Amino acid sequence: MFTGLVETAGIVLRREEFEEGIRFRLSAPDLAGTLSEGDSLSIDGVCHTVFAIEGEEFSFESVRTTLSRTTLGEFGPGRKANLERAIRAGEPMGGHLVQGHVDGVGEMVEVEQAGETVFLRFRMPDEVARLTVLYGSIAMDGISLTVNRLFQDVAEVAIIPYTWEHTNVSRLEGGTRVNLEADLVGKYVDQLLRPYRDAGSA
Repeated sequence: MFTGLVETAGIVLRREEFEEGIRFRLSAPDLAGTLSEGDSLSIDGVCHTVFAIEGEEFSFESVRTTLSRTTLGEFGPGRKANLERAIRAGEPMGGHLVQGHVDGVGEMVEVEQAGETVFLRFRMPDEVARLTVLYGSIAMDGISLTVNRLFQDVAEVAIIPYTWEHTNVSRLEGGTRVNLEADLVGKYVDQLLRPYRDAGSA
């Protein structure tokens, strides 16, 4: 489980395709030394298992199913990725509950600079849009954000200078694809209500 509070942005050094998927190697000087093999790590909002830690670098493997449902297949050398270690019991719970299970891939519509704040507007797939509410939480590339405005299937979020400087959002522009995870509570409520909707109950 994660909080959506990105700890650092790592850099992709290498990608190596194999039969089951892609093996990636990242550089993360601020984080790699704190990792152990087998740790869960959110990488641009996608939960993966860490292995082969060497100094300031670590590796992880992404299988075909994950690659088909996220943006990780687009990763190449030089790409910045948001990183967050799994939350530990007793630690402060900032952000919101994030599983690292991507619900859909969105597309950036507009990036607007307004003083020190940057407003991001991205189009959500149906499976994310129907679970997104105004002023609710959403995770974009692993970043916990509050929905500032809603335009049907387009959500707007506000990025403060700290987030701009400490994550990879500065790479975003119109057309960029992003990993989206809907609010966990909304997903469970939706699942519980599904039998009643299917039955046509009021």
